[in-house]
Amino acid sequence: MSRRPGRGRRAASATVVLIVVALLLPSDRVRDERPAGEHPRSQRGFALPTYTPDGYHSPQAADNLRQMAAVGARWVQINPTWYQDDPTGSRIGPSARTPTDAGVQAVITEAHRLGLKVFLKPLLDLAPDGSTYRGTIRPADRAAWFAAYRAFIGHYAQLAARQQVEQFGVGTELAGVSGDRAGWLQVVASVRQRYGGPIVYAANHDEYRAVAFWDAVDLIGVDAYWPLSARPTTDVRALQQAWTPIVAELAAFAGQHRRRILFTEAGYPSQRGSTTAPWSWSTSTTPDQDEQAAAYRALLTSVHDRSWWAGVFWWVWDVPLAGNGGDPLGYTPRGKAAEKVLRHWWT
Repeated sequence: MSRRPGRGRRAASATVVLIVVALLLPSDRVRDERPAGEHPRSQRGFALPTYTPDGYHSPQAADNLRQMAAVGARWVQINPTWYQDDPTGSRIGPSARTPTDAGVQAVITEAHRLGLKVFLKPLLDLAPDGSTYRGTIRPADRAAWFAAYRAFIGHYAQLAARQQVEQFGVGTELAGVSGDRAGWLQVVASVRQRYGGPIVYAANHDEYRAVAFWDAVDLIGVDAYWPLSARPTTDVRALQQAWTPIVAELAAFAGQHRRRILFTEAGYPSQRGSTTAPWSWSTSTTPDQDEQAAAYRALLTSVHDRSWWAGVFWWVWDVPLAGNGGDPLGYTPRGKAAEKVLRHWWT
């Protein structure tokens, strides 16, 4: 809020008004300092998945929440994962890698205690280890699959309601079925019966145009892993130029569907060539914090002041007890040059 200099009673009155307004505003709005031009409702967060039963119950998970808040995050994305056996099957359930409900509830409680809002975004992966991409799921029996999926997502919708979660993800990157409007309308309806907050579907960057039910959710979610360069680069201007046509397409899409767009995931591993294939954990074996940091800068500079943009959840702050924490080639910005970029933008 800008202030104009004044004197005497006018200045004193203006000061009183400002103080009263500040006291009446919700506390998170008073605290939330943003770069000039950033949309006031932009979400700023990190994903915090875990792939062990006790991962969310660990001291490391609580430490990660405190660390991401210190960087300037206001949200955290929690990702319990269930699995199905094969792309054509319809059996969906937890595995030995699924965090316990008690752990999910504990990490949500701790996030709220620290002042972080929670985006609960359950994931469905393919067993045994999730290495096969979930976008290849194409069930032979769609009715059976959607029934199983409603049971899975409904379980977490009830948990979200109990824990007063601020936002819920109804699905992620399920390109093989996201064109089935009737099936997804039933999924969304069953979630809304259990959970009263905003609902998001997270489409992959090459999927979002084919999703058939954007009118049924509150935000358009996009996992923003667009390739930005044909070769490794730390040239922020070149990366911004690569974002220009993407930003134009997203602006038009948001206007067409009358929904803002949330980057439900975005990220770059700290390795050489990460801007050529941001979705890949293994573009190279050469660490490169500068390329990761340049990609962070380019994304934020390109979209931070766009009215259609609802914010970003970076993949990933850390993966508690999964062996990825501190990986010099991994996605986390923690302790790297990309963390400095975020501190500059967010604090």
